[in-house]
Amino acid sequence: MSEAGNILVVEDDGDLATLLTDELSEAGYGVRTSDRAEAAEEEMARGQPELILSDLRLPGMSGLDFLHRVNTYPEPPAFLLVTAFGTIPQAVEALKAGADDFLTKPLDLEHLHLRVARTLDNHRLRQEIASYRRAAPVSHFHDLVGQSPAMLRLYDQIRMLSQAGGPVLLQGESGSGKELVARAVHQESPRGSSPFVAVNCASIPGELMESELFGHKGGAFTGATGSRRGLFAEAHGGTLFLDEIGEMPAALQATLLRVLQDGRIRPVGGEKEESVDVRVVTATNRDLSEEMTQGNFRPDLFYRLETFSLTIPPLRERGEDLELLAGRFIAQFARDLNRKNLHLTEDALDCLKNYPFPGNVRELRNAMERAATFAQDERIRPAELPERIREAAATVPPPSAADASAFLEEGFPTLEELNRRYIDHVLEYTGGNKRWTAKILGVSRRTLYRHLDRH
Repeated sequence: MSEAGNILVVEDDGDLATLLTDELSEAGYGVRTSDRAEAAEEEMARGQPELILSDLRLPGMSGLDFLHRVNTYPEPPAFLLVTAFGTIPQAVEALKAGADDFLTKPLDLEHLHLRVARTLDNHRLRQEIASYRRAAPVSHFHDLVGQSPAMLRLYDQIRMLSQAGGPVLLQGESGSGKELVARAVHQESPRGSSPFVAVNCASIPGELMESELFGHKGGAFTGATGSRRGLFAEAHGGTLFLDEIGEMPAALQATLLRVLQDGRIRPVGGEKEESVDVRVVTATNRDLSEEMTQGNFRPDLFYRLETFSLTIPPLRERGEDLELLAGRFIAQFARDLNRKNLHLTEDALDCLKNYPFPGNVRELRNAMERAATFAQDERIRPAELPERIREAAATVPPPSAADASAFLEEGFPTLEELNRRYIDHVLEYTGGNKRWTAKILGVSRRTLYRHLDRH
């Protein structure tokens, strides 16, 4: 039997109301009664039941009208209608109006218990699913888009390290979204309402980088006609993002290390140091370990920068995020171009899935901009995609029967085995937290438990 719950009986027949109250109370349910729908609404104000068992014909507001009223509540209870005039048209009308079930008089009490238990079970299951959907990880985090396990893990890491104050080193391939991650770190942190200043070290000539970062006094060098604040001063109280930190000259690396340790800067040509309160986030697509081996990057600066290190996954490791990102980009460009209902065909989507995207999210965005621009109608076909993407798809051979046999000979796992392995993987990632695991898998805890029981 369903776990006992609270039931509100709305019945103007006193004898029937007493019978229902006795039967349901003996079954373990908490029962309240009202003889009118209007009185039932007042009763619900004192505590909403899980299930309403209402007669269809009532004095004043009818049971059907009461059903319509209840369904306007933010989280309406389950609803069973009872009538002595149980015609099929009435049943259809009640179910269309949102009733969970429809009973006719005279009531079969055994049948009543079964219907009440089933209705409550279904109602609780819907509530559980709705709860998981509300609590499920969203498909975006600040300006980052993705719901793959790799991105969910990244979001959690950002949330945790954002509350600290030490430097953050972001590592990832070009185009993977390092500046977006840096902004997310800033926005999640207590500094979120303060300045976020970004600079690409590769875009600044080495001889000018010190002045750009720390500022200069008038006359400090040829062309310095006046004093200028540097980027550290502009980011005071907030976050300074130094992209392509591997391009920083060796001499300046030592200066940056001192600033990170002391929180003080000296403008070029200045005599006094100035205190700055800045969190530094750096990023690189280079292997800084290799750069240290070659003498291009200071080990002591590296170890200071990697106090908190994040690795941004490349697009090829983000699974279902590709389709989600492509859809977001197409929607954006469709708005810009005033093109309604623009979408990828299945063939075009297959092309994207068969391409490794060495340029990551940036390359995908550029490809979607081109496709949206050249689409002849609301459909984006493979012909509108860049040639390199079409060619990559053309080189993927279809699987053959021989391939399948080879896979099986090598112990290729069954679908059941893959399911079990993936569940184990997510459980390991969540540290055995079944509630979180169920959210990531997109199933209820009950479904997860059934899978676990089978293994």
